[in-house]
Amino acid sequence: MCAVAAQATAAIASIRLTLADIVRAHGDTYRRTHRLARVKTRALCAIAACRTALLGGRRETCDHCGATRITYNSCRNRHCPTCQSRASARWIEARRAELLPIPYFHVVFTVPHALNALAQGNPRVIYALLFRTAAETLLTFGRDPRHLGGTIGITAVLHTWGQTLTHHVHVHCLVTGGALACDRTHWIRGRGSFLFPVKALSVVFRAKYLAGLQRAFNAGQLTFAAGTGPLASPVGFAALVTQLRATPWVVYAKRPFAGPTQVLQYLGRYTHRIAISNARLVSHTDGVVRFRWKDYADRGCMKVMALGVEEFLRRFLVHVLPRGFVRIRHFGLLANRQRRPAIIRARQLLGAPTPEATADREPAADLDPIRCPVCRQGHWHVVEILRSLASVLAPAAPDTS
Repeated sequence: MCAVAAQATAAIASIRLTLADIVRAHGDTYRRTHRLARVKTRALCAIAACRTALLGGRRETCDHCGATRITYNSCRNRHCPTCQSRASARWIEARRAELLPIPYFHVVFTVPHALNALAQGNPRVIYALLFRTAAETLLTFGRDPRHLGGTIGITAVLHTWGQTLTHHVHVHCLVTGGALACDRTHWIRGRGSFLFPVKALSVVFRAKYLAGLQRAFNAGQLTFAAGTGPLASPVGFAALVTQLRATPWVVYAKRPFAGPTQVLQYLGRYTHRIAISNARLVSHTDGVVRFRWKDYADRGCMKVMALGVEEFLRRFLVHVLPRGFVRIRHFGLLANRQRRPAIIRARQLLGAPTPEATADREPAADLDPIRCPVCRQGHWHVVEILRSLASVLAPAAPDTS
């Protein structure tokens, strides 16, 4: 099967396809025929306009070789695959100074698919609860003297998709393999190849999440519509909670990272990833979108899936987050209120030198936005500002009557 899929992929024309191409071709029609939340409408419009004359740009000339280029402005929408690579690189560089010379673990918390319908109608509540309970579970185990007995550091990244763009809500957690003692007098080293027992983590995680879900229901924080209507009654909601309590919840812990370099590679893969990257798109013909996906049930074989463009866009838009929702969060040692002093103290206790300031680093050539890629010596200088052709990031709501 893998060989067949590889041959099929290789046979596709090599023209580079982007998500923006698909949205430009079908986004307007989709918006006219579907009732969309404003944040999803904005995402479609931003992706369609990204790096085009619609957003304006600038004409630049190299001061060394005289090469000229026109650079159009990016939309900066966090759901746009074209805009995320540079944002990821900058964020990773900022995190470099926070890494400690210790093992790090990768732990994944997943909520059951039975919550998918409720999550689609209440993404802010369901996703925030996932962050909170995953962090509370890890911090509880970290403070337990039977495990570490101190405060661990956690960076958590929300993902809501599976390989085929289906709704698969989970959070990736990068966890320090050690803890700062409560009195901050010493660093508690963890076991090299083991963090916490995953079965116990899953039980505590399930209990904490369901308790939080029940509180949200009691406080009237959940909305019910369409298929979730029966859950609006206390009896219906109690039946859902009972079903979820009887379901095994998945917590997965990977082997520890080999060192800081591997940690940064992990961050690059997971922090700013969106539901589908341009690199996975194969073709878009006759109203059908084909894209690569990894089948973990078949030894991780790479395959190609074909979806009608309407279903493809529907699946993609499921993963557009509520406006202002933070999808990368830090807890414990890395919580915003105490991050800097906690990292400094941990480095002192570990006898680790302070890393070089990020600002003093020479940016990589391929990440330097002003270095000329033609001669590799000169730099671009703006010679003309190109005005935008239209204001498309805040369009009027489509008529869905």
